[in-house]
Amino acid sequence: MTSSEPGELFVIRTAGNLVAAYAPGGDGIAASIEYAVAVLGVSRVAVCGHSGCGAMTAIAERHDLGAMPTIAQWLRHADAAAARVGAGAADPVSTLVRANVVAQLSNLATHPSVARALADGALVTEGWVFDIGTGTVTVVDGADSATTPAA
Repeated sequence: MTSSEPGELFVIRTAGNLVAAYAPGGDGIAASIEYAVAVLGVSRVAVCGHSGCGAMTAIAERHDLGAMPTIAQWLRHADAAAARVGAGAADPVSTLVRANVVAQLSNLATHPSVARALADGALVTEGWVFDIGTGTVTVVDGADSATTPAA
């Protein structure tokens, strides 16, 4: 998907490709973001959603997550995306996947190391949606519109 060599990627995987907005206090995702940007000097960050995402399906279809309170709480980081999609989308899961990538890019930008690197021009962020069925990656811009397939 990225044509990269071993050691060229620093990957942080989360359910729903969610990135919590920055908050004081430590958590593994925030620490990993800070390490990648401030220590390793990562210059390009992609938030990548994918077709058929189970987390986005649970939100779009309003699954009962009462028996999974930790998952339910984690998925709250997609509330902004869910609010943007609303109830009338023709393909609510796909629409939510795209909106969520845009929302998570906004959350990512709240992290101090990311904000500094963006302001200094040392970091570029972009949103991707990977279509599992076709193997294609589409770049999604901040306005939640598809641009060109990713190279």
